[in-house]
Amino acid sequence: MTSSKTMTEIRALDAAHHIHPFTNTRELNVKGARVITGAKGVWLTDGEGNRILDGMAGLWCTAVGYGRDSIVDAVAAQMRELPFYNTFFQSTHPPVAALSERLATLTPAQFNRFFYCSSGSEAIDTVIRLVSYYWQLREKPGRNVIVSRRGAYHGSTVAATSVGGFDAMHRQAGLPVGNIFHAPRPAWWAEGGDLSPEAFGAKVARDTLSLIDGIGVERVAAFIAEPVMGAGGVIVPPDSYWPALWAGLKERGVLMVSDEVICGFGRTGSWFGCQTYGTEPDFMTMAKALTSGYVPMGAVAVSDRIAEVLVARGEEFTHGYTYSGHPAAAAAALANLDILEGEGLPDRVADDIGPYLKERWCALADHPVVGEAVMTGLMGALQLCADKDARRPFPEKAEMGLVCREHSIAAGLVMRAVGDRMVVSPPLILSHEEADMLVERARIALDRTAADARSLGLI
Repeated sequence: MTSSKTMTEIRALDAAHHIHPFTNTRELNVKGARVITGAKGVWLTDGEGNRILDGMAGLWCTAVGYGRDSIVDAVAAQMRELPFYNTFFQSTHPPVAALSERLATLTPAQFNRFFYCSSGSEAIDTVIRLVSYYWQLREKPGRNVIVSRRGAYHGSTVAATSVGGFDAMHRQAGLPVGNIFHAPRPAWWAEGGDLSPEAFGAKVARDTLSLIDGIGVERVAAFIAEPVMGAGGVIVPPDSYWPALWAGLKERGVLMVSDEVICGFGRTGSWFGCQTYGTEPDFMTMAKALTSGYVPMGAVAVSDRIAEVLVARGEEFTHGYTYSGHPAAAAAALANLDILEGEGLPDRVADDIGPYLKERWCALADHPVVGEAVMTGLMGALQLCADKDARRPFPEKAEMGLVCREHSIAAGLVMRAVGDRMVVSPPLILSHEEADMLVERARIALDRTAADARSLGLI
């Protein structure tokens, strides 16, 4: 449709008609959008013909890489046979039934039922509704408080933004809505002070449980958290954090929701992040790598003990979306899961490419502007700082993360900036050679960022 248009014309159309997500549109329109025209494997091609290593798998989602004909063919075949039908009104269709069975075999043993939507944000909205309905059916409607964490990202709908812990998002929409509390995050580098990582992780777990006790256990419905905070900056929790917190939640009878939108489907080296960290949640929210981003789809996994109450005591669950269980999305998910299973990608992350990249990535901690380099599975972060020994960050107004992001793109690598944390989450098919290139290009970006920081007198 646009192949005859120049990049200048495409940027002009975009500037005239497109409002971008999480973007200052005024500033972007002055600069001009980056036009991505193609992709294959772990590589993107822009409108100028540059090849860019996609260190973020799109938005954490393209687990199996770009250009997978089997997914495209499955979607095309499904769209020819049944392009759409809803799952309202006592209806179903073959691909959504098959996907549900498949997920029951791949998710932890307690999960055998699934509710479908189109995104992680919708999955969070759905799980809040399910949690509330469950406690109503248990005749405990007063358990209506959701606890999540400061600095967490769980999506962009009103409910998902409220559960998330970003003040900037809350301010723009007068959020959060009521009955949502935010616990501390297990971010040792930024907030650990003089404590060791293990002592800090245990403290944050205790503080979270103290918050729940202060609210009143009889009021707290659920705790929602990612195994590893993804868009919050790839905050890898100390080893002491999850065991202590999980034990306390069980003791208090607080439901646990594991947000697996980023961590699910092999990203942490297990099929799901909760398996990596040893928790047994009542719900999981899923999206992104469920289809590797080829078609939008989200889902909520509901544990047997919750589902039994919903089915035995419930009536009509008055919630759903037009595209819940969309047949083409279900077909994409099934083909995507064939690749993840057939190529053993979660095991590859655990035993091969994950350790290989981690060793090289964490060596970037020797860089003068890097205070912390962490990686779990195939998701990692670099904390930019002015003084690594004192754990002193750059001034916020310097926006050094954005500076580094621009240098990274110029070096041919997509890294994301979360404040002054540079994060990566490449496709699970990343080769050893491509991992070396990723780290080499990240170091180039760091060198150029350090030069800018010196010129500004920041280091």
